Amino acid sequence: MTMHYAGLAEVVRRDPRYVYEAYAFVFEALRYTQAMLHRLPTEGLGGEPAAHHHVSGKELLEGIRCYALRQFGLMARTVFHLWGIDRTDDFGEIIFNLVEANLMTRTEGDQRRDFHAVYDLDQALVEGYRIQLDETD
Repeated sequence: MTMHYAGLAEVVRRDPRYVYEAYAFVFEALRYTQAMLHRLPTEGLGGEPAAHHHVSGKELLEGIRCYALRQFGLMARTVFHLWGIDRTDDFGEIIFNLVEANLMTRTEGDQRRDFHAVYDLDQALVEGYRIQLDETD
């Protein structure tokens, strides 16, 4: 289920290469990655995110991969293709579109090239895919 994020419609209008759902997914994948790395910001404090909540481009791409497989399974690659995402560079474009719209923050060291050819989406999402069953109590 896609949540509504204020300001995204304008970002999509300015750069229609990627659909609304791709941008919303990046927000969700960022939160997933922060949780995975134990870097979730404390709710309700406002202001700029602290440096210890920051994730690098490579960390975010790994979180995106994990979150996509969790959400979409073997269909993740197809979903990304339908959203206009065919390489990791596309996630960099999405991230920096969000930064330019003041919907996401970055550090001075963050650059688009951090997302350049980090992994092949076909290999990361299709080849070697394994269904992992969660243990129940």
